[in-house]
Amino acid sequence: MVRKVLGAEAAESIDWRRPRTACIAAGFSHLDRVAVQWLAERIDLVRYRVLDGGLPGLLLVDSLPSSPNATSSRRRQERDAVVGSAPTAPASPPPAGAGPVPECLQDLYEELGDALTVWGEVEVAPLRHYIIYRLLVNVASVIFRPKHEAILVYLKLDPDSVELEKGFTRDMRGIGHLGTGDLEVRLVSAADLERVAPLIRQAFEAA
Repeated sequence: MVRKVLGAEAAESIDWRRPRTACIAAGFSHLDRVAVQWLAERIDLVRYRVLDGGLPGLLLVDSLPSSPNATSSRRRQERDAVVGSAPTAPASPPPAGAGPVPECLQDLYEELGDALTVWGEVEVAPLRHYIIYRLLVNVASVIFRPKHEAILVYLKLDPDSVELEKGFTRDMRGIGHLGTGDLEVRLVSAADLERVAPLIRQAFEAA
């Protein structure tokens, strides 16, 4: 196909020994995510959504290098244990301590959970009123607002480093609130997930 579309010179310039595979779908199950841990090849799982105006939105759900190291081997062993004990577990654990996910926010929370757990060995800690996502330190907190059909995400980010948008991001320094993090992000739609993705990346890279 490459030879036909781009020509013989382009085809010969590519190293075909370690191809990268990208699977793009509307959603992936827990077992899909576990399966990519077993394979030697690099496989990216990418979730797509059609946003307002017919624009496509892509969210990287899972990705592993083609040469797993000791850390990825340990992650694989942990996932194997999960598969053996609970093969139907969801990719993002339900917030047991914070109560069931409101029905009107289930789809939004599922995608948000994917975006918050692709940064390595992220620990999800459901508390009584909110959910913590952390590495060595707390990085994000999630709170449900079903009355307003919204999810509030508090990120461990300096609000001064972000261009605040009214109705979307808010500086919470000096304002009492549940959870940890000085930057509040309000999510009400899949389009908001695309906007919050760079902020989530920034928070986890700084942790």
